Amino acid sequence: MNDFFVSAMLLGALSTGGTMPFWSTANQGGIMPDNSGAVALLQAYKTFDDTKTFQWHAGASFAANWQPNDPLNPESSPIHAMADELYVGARWKVLRADLGAMHREREFLGSDLSLGSLSVNEGHIVESNNARSIPGYTLTLEPWAIPFTGKHVLISGVWGDYKTLDDRYMKGALIHRMQAYLTFDTGKHFYVRIGLDHYALWGGVGPNGQTMDINFKNYFRICTGRSAGSDGTISDQINCLGDHGGAEELRMGWRYDDFDVTFQYEKPYSDKSGMRFNNLPDGAYTLHFGLKDKDRWVSDVLAEFHYTMWQSGAKHEAETDAEGNVIPWHPGFNIFGGDNYFTNSEYASGWTNFGRSICGPLFFTKRYGDGVTRIYNNRYVAYHLGVSGKLFKFAPYRLMLTFSRNCGTYYEPLTPGATPWDTDWQWWEKNTWDKPLPQFSAAFNGFVPFYVGWSSRLDIVYGLYLDAGKVLNNCFGATLGVRFTL
Repeated sequence: MNDFFVSAMLLGALSTGGTMPFWSTANQGGIMPDNSGAVALLQAYKTFDDTKTFQWHAGASFAANWQPNDPLNPESSPIHAMADELYVGARWKVLRADLGAMHREREFLGSDLSLGSLSVNEGHIVESNNARSIPGYTLTLEPWAIPFTGKHVLISGVWGDYKTLDDRYMKGALIHRMQAYLTFDTGKHFYVRIGLDHYALWGGVGPNGQTMDINFKNYFRICTGRSAGSDGTISDQINCLGDHGGAEELRMGWRYDDFDVTFQYEKPYSDKSGMRFNNLPDGAYTLHFGLKDKDRWVSDVLAEFHYTMWQSGAKHEAETDAEGNVIPWHPGFNIFGGDNYFTNSEYASGWTNFGRSICGPLFFTKRYGDGVTRIYNNRYVAYHLGVSGKLFKFAPYRLMLTFSRNCGTYYEPLTPGATPWDTDWQWWEKNTWDKPLPQFSAAFNGFVPFYVGWSSRLDIVYGLYLDAGKVLNNCFGATLGVRFTL
């Protein structure tokens, strides 16, 4: 088995608008130019050898993109170099440890891994590959069967800590990640999994010199979801120390000899009210059908529905008792409404990295006048279709069709003329709820492989992209390049 390979790619990108279309840059690890330009990518990987008990892997990926006209930074250099991935890791049975910067795991793949996921969120609404990789360590427990359950009940999870390196509101902020899953598997056709995917931003230095100390005491509070002490801000004393968020997941799968069917529901949360399901029916609903034979004209079809409009209600208000009376503030109680997914007042950059959302790419970002990049659209409804296969049973392709209706946030609606939410509680009913801004994005991308001997392959890589609507620039874009793999 060949567990080592080297790949080099050179890709040109051209758009008729001021920016490249949505699907040409979304979930690309943050390496694609935002405007017409080009990207070069060099990769070297040593993958796990599953035939051995103790395994190791390593990877290095470096990219440079060129965009001669950057409207946001007209005086910046047109060439941007970056480390895409740089990591090493080891696995022993179901235990795994990784150190460095790695891409996030992709789910719901099509006919070829290099095409990416058919899902908008790549199966993970909390952390897709929409932004650049973040360095740190990750400890993983892969699915492990609980003794005396006949291998029908399995647990798995992730524990990790990472450091942000971008220019953000709280510079040097740390990230804590925790994932926990429980699976019931019949061992034949059906399985069901429930899980929690949680993150916390903490530590760092703000623009006015405000700091959150990085010490074991605060790390313990972050890991246990505890409130700040008396030296913390009022917000952190009421809620939890730092910026916490995540998603709760339900997945069901049916496995057959020739195909698999998977349904997944992921519900985001930004506080205790979301964790306690006050924000239903918000979430991403995914249905994927995949043939085992990936050489078919159509091997995989995915349908996805996103809804994030409710957010536990429009008003950020105190908890009430059964009679409707407001409960006086106490650390054990909660504040409901206006969840404002993946944003935070004190960690103003929110769940972003190098200007792009770490979560699903439909949570659009922009750079504000104060120089801070924030997520400005987290209330939306989206319908998505992904199709993959191989043209002439030889050339892998991916078709992505996404239509969304976008309202911005409760705090800053996209609809012109809307009244600020804290002065008129009914504005959302009259404006953003009834008048969202439509957006359609499409992509058809793939590659044509040519085998040139010595286990080498030369691919002609292409992509056609379209944006039409009232949120992103209306434009048509195309990419064309070559990739050599040894």
